[in-house]
Amino acid sequence: MRTTRAARAGQYAALLAYLVFLAFPFLWLLSTAFKPPRELGSLHPAWIPGDPTLDNFRQAFDQQPLPRAALNSVLAALGAAVIAVLIATPAAYVMARHRTPLTRAATGWVVAGQAFPFVLLVIPLFLVLKNLRMIDSLPGLVLVYVVWALPFALWMLTGYVRAVPAELEEAAAVDGAGRLRTLVSVTAPLLAPGIVATALFAFVTAWNEFFFALVLLKTPGKQTLPVVLTHFIGAEGAADLGPLAAAAFLATLPSLVVFAVLQRRITGGVLAGAVKS
Repeated sequence: MRTTRAARAGQYAALLAYLVFLAFPFLWLLSTAFKPPRELGSLHPAWIPGDPTLDNFRQAFDQQPLPRAALNSVLAALGAAVIAVLIATPAAYVMARHRTPLTRAATGWVVAGQAFPFVLLVIPLFLVLKNLRMIDSLPGLVLVYVVWALPFALWMLTGYVRAVPAELEEAAAVDGAGRLRTLVSVTAPLLAPGIVATALFAFVTAWNEFFFALVLLKTPGKQTLPVVLTHFIGAEGAADLGPLAAAAFLATLPSLVVFAVLQRRITGGVLAGAVKS
């Protein structure tokens, strides 16, 4: 009994330490966002601002077009998530239900697609978008995000389709339901948690993406939030720390809110998809 209690206490301690490790950057960012300039330059920084101020937030909005950049990020991330899920859902169903050499090759492509680094992809994608005349445009960036998100979306949704018993579809067919009716009335509701989880991960990945947006978007009015945040850093590397922290804190909030509100559905979708992958 004592050994069990000691092991459990050790697990809780390890979990607490891990949570503190994860929360430290966000809490320090939050503290910095409310500190006046004299506290930001102090040799003995404190966790809690001695004289909290909202001036950093005002300066952040005055110095950079944060609302426009946030709108660009929302449009790019939302468009990429919706299109990736619309393409990946039927493809994942075929890959899960029909095992052929072609679907096995597609599965291999999905796995290989996760191994390519950004640097190897940016030049081919840049040339393709240049030929399509989609450089420096949000639709071009959305297309890149869809290409980047598809392997993960296919992997997740294929595992989730495999978690749905094929016997349910067979029973619906015996009752006289056609293929389309079976997919809409039987399979789709069971896939909903996996679709939501996949779409949210695609959205958050696109929301936080920086490298492709930096390379492909040059017009200031079209740049996304991660790119605009770099404008708070001067040419010589000096950062306007207070406004930068305030803007970065605001940019982090959407991801945290999404995961906090839909935590159970995200977790359920990921686990169900991973078990059968």
